Amino acid sequence: MALIAAGDREKIRELFKDLDSEVTITYFTQRESPLLIPGHECQFCKETREILEEVATLSDKISLQIKDFYRDEAEAKQRQIERIPAFILEGRARGRLRFFGIPAGYEFSTLIEDIRMLSRGETTLSPQTLQQLQSLQQDLHIQVFVTPTCPYCPRMALLAHELAIASQRVTADVVEVSEFVDLAQRYRVQGVPKTVINDQVEVLGAVPEARLMQQIVQTFAPTGTATEPPHSPQPPA
Repeated sequence: MALIAAGDREKIRELFKDLDSEVTITYFTQRESPLLIPGHECQFCKETREILEEVATLSDKISLQIKDFYRDEAEAKQRQIERIPAFILEGRARGRLRFFGIPAGYEFSTLIEDIRMLSRGETTLSPQTLQQLQSLQQDLHIQVFVTPTCPYCPRMALLAHELAIASQRVTADVVEVSEFVDLAQRYRVQGVPKTVINDQVEVLGAVPEARLMQQIVQTFAPTGTATEPPHSPQPPA
């Protein structure tokens, strides 16, 4: 049974008509079995695979690679995949875009827009943000904690992924936090979206692009870096 409704599939096909270059989705999962192996259960691995497989059929510009988290352990470690379900999105990006958990509910739109941006290599980031990213002197690991039922989460998820598209210093993770209780506890996630940067900066809620960059620059840019007044926020896709 298809997880994406027929009408939605046609709409997505239309959106994917403007894809330019190929986008690769590398999905880390586990061998599916009717038997549960203690410590090896992945609640939404099967559903995540099915969603990604259906999305990949909607354009010949999308390639899906499926990896076994345990059998391909060396590659998982090399790509810093420590939990599943997880997938990496690759295309015309300077940094790294990753998703941990099922891209369901409101976060399905994040996946679709990610593919479109990666294929075109374009973002909606302001010139000021692009300039600020160039001033970074250290790598950033941005984690955006989301849930499928949060209507405000895609704004922050897409913003983080846009930063990764624009800068090789950025690794941006979207984390479906209800699937990873240990992360919820470690980062004290009591509401979403919550954004954590390098375990140093915490941002609550869906904030404008300029405000997020202001916090990044104040914490991670070299002293004396000039910045311009904040721009208006980009509305969510």
